[in-house]
Amino acid sequence: MTRFVPLRVALTLAALAHVVTAQTAPVAPAGEPALPPDKMAYGVLPNYRTAESNTPFSPLTSREKITIGWKDTVNAPSYLLAGFFSGVSQLNDSNPSFGQGLKGFSHRYITSVADQDLGNMLTEAFLPSVLHEDPRFFRRGTGNGWKRAGYAASRVLIARSDQGAWRFNSSEFLGNGAVAALGNLYYPDARGGKDTAQRMFTQIGTDAISNVLKEFWPDVKKKWWHGGKTERTH
Repeated sequence: MTRFVPLRVALTLAALAHVVTAQTAPVAPAGEPALPPDKMAYGVLPNYRTAESNTPFSPLTSREKITIGWKDTVNAPSYLLAGFFSGVSQLNDSNPSFGQGLKGFSHRYITSVADQDLGNMLTEAFLPSVLHEDPRFFRRGTGNGWKRAGYAASRVLIARSDQGAWRFNSSEFLGNGAVAALGNLYYPDARGGKDTAQRMFTQIGTDAISNVLKEFWPDVKKKWWHGGKTERTH
């Protein structure tokens, strides 16, 4: 989960529109399981918690959940993107009390990374362990593009329990709500209920977009990276 919005939301929405309208759903040959997902979608999007819906469900241990959260958090592309969007934030003079120059950039970068890392570990590791929820995103993988997009986006609302049943995604909302509230301590220009709610729901929306991008990553990779033909399904 990354937290440099609304610019990041705008950029990912543009990519998302292209992916959904251009997608074709790859189908594994009969009797062959789908290949496991890449761990870095599009070369920059951490993909450690993605799983395939057509594989038998097996619950994760607390240690496995923490490992997923850690790997999704501690990786070079995420920190490089944090630097890029912190630079854009500085150009736009977001949070003006942070100032400009190296000091201002450092302040923006540290607070953005804090949001990112705390959010990942709360929503993907610690809260799922306490609440017995599965932090993984289970790809649908087949069907109409818009239905797949709707399914992927809705996973911020719905998660699996450790027993495999679908239920409300408490970890997503409690984790992002906690990080948004903590932001009142280090975002002096954006304090109060309105700004806290905006941070929380913006991040949940960003996570929904992230799920959709992960849903279609195998399609994009097969079409553009490998030049393979896919079978269109409806």
